[in-house]
Amino acid sequence: MTSEIETDSKITEEQDITKIEDLKPKMSDLVTTFKVLEISEPREVTSHRTYETHLVADAIVGDETGTVNIPLWNESIKEMEIGKTYRLENGYTGLFRGNLQLKISRQSTVTEAENEIETVNRDVDMSAENHRKPRDRGYYPQRRRSQGYARYNPNSRYGTDSRARRDNYRRRRW
Repeated sequence: MTSEIETDSKITEEQDITKIEDLKPKMSDLVTTFKVLEISEPREVTSHRTYETHLVADAIVGDETGTVNIPLWNESIKEMEIGKTYRLENGYTGLFRGNLQLKISRQSTVTEAENEIETVNRDVDMSAENHRKPRDRGYYPQRRRSQGYARYNPNSRYGTDSRARRDNYRRRRW
């Protein structure tokens, strides 16, 4: 009986794992496994809110369905090793300059996976696709001109030039 429960729990865990090719923008609570292929050199960035400096490195990770970029921050750069397989729980996806990224939040847990990913499909790069939606350039109504624009028109009878003032004066006298 317990062996049936254990196999059922393993099947449900495997079904919940999201493959890299199935990632879309704004997904959350992701569980996925990936193999680290490359890690870029860390660079320093400054937070606009707190003015603290942080280390950021971009990692390319993948599975048998495709690859995607992950930004690694501070300590997570040292924790990841090239060639190892990891399991990410409670991750999410986002866009950076229109390109898809798999992101690790403070609530996420990254552990070494039990099953090693042998082959990675580098042909499908989910971060290379531009997921940015084009802006809607629909109908915008004409801007309404205020009364102030009329005074700059020399042909307007309410203009501010001397001829318009003289004509207005004559109209009032009649």
